[in-house]
Amino acid sequence: MNKTNNEINQTADKNVIMRVSNVSIVVNIFLSLVKLIIGFVAASGAMISDAVHSASDVFSTVVVMIGANAAAKEPDNEHPYGHDRMECIAAVILSVVLFVTGIGIGLTGLKKIFGGSYTELAVPGALALTAAVLSVIVKEAMFWYTIHNAKKINSTALTADAWHHRSDSLSSVGSFIGILGARLGFPICDPIASVIICLFIIKAAFDICKESLDEMVDKSCDEQVEKDMSEIIKAQDGVISLDLLMTRMFGSKMYVDVEIGADETISLKESHQIAQNVHDAIEKSFPKVKHCMVHVNPVKSPV
Repeated sequence: MNKTNNEINQTADKNVIMRVSNVSIVVNIFLSLVKLIIGFVAASGAMISDAVHSASDVFSTVVVMIGANAAAKEPDNEHPYGHDRMECIAAVILSVVLFVTGIGIGLTGLKKIFGGSYTELAVPGALALTAAVLSVIVKEAMFWYTIHNAKKINSTALTADAWHHRSDSLSSVGSFIGILGARLGFPICDPIASVIICLFIIKAAFDICKESLDEMVDKSCDEQVEKDMSEIIKAQDGVISLDLLMTRMFGSKMYVDVEIGADETISLKESHQIAQNVHDAIEKSFPKVKHCMVHVNPVKSPV
């Protein structure tokens, strides 16, 4: 029964990722085409670059979908604990793409600042400003939509994809500032904004990569989570002591090992039932627990 519930939860998580990813692909393709057309019509190099950036997000979303499909595969003889860490690998790949994107934006800005080429930029048409505003609104909406679903299912890959939307939004903000600055006679506004945006994107990439790597090297669960688990275990009937509690993250799932003390005079059947109650209480209270092992140590009953 517990295994069935885990499979149901994992399938539900996969469905959420697929739904969000499909929406993301459709939005990015549409936005890329709109920005590309307007970029050529308004003679805006910044808008054309922004269109390419939006198109690159389609690749990121495809990586998320591949990772989600791989993570949802059932355990097999070679992978008895499942494939949950495939989502972490997808998140690491996305964080690298995000990092490279940020570096690219920053280097382009620095070259324009120190190379002086910004003074020779053509002044883009007013239509490009409208496209930049539209892009910021749409991509911010996609960021909040994606990050909401990522938090709901605790998906690092989906979180990384959300930050790709945010990076595109920030890129569009930079485009807007650059286009507006150029039209007002201050073309250097564009490269300065690009450098600032670069720092935000690199910080997001670092945080996502660190979180993903923590999940891949069996980092323990949050201290508060372990404290809550301890209280639930101690509250179960028949538990005299909590002798050991070890947790680890396996992808986005939790694995828990528990040792409890129970009256040494009770029967094996009663001891097993106490362990089962602890197991069920943990998995019920923490839906992200995929595996919980409970060992019973015999102890003298307190007087």
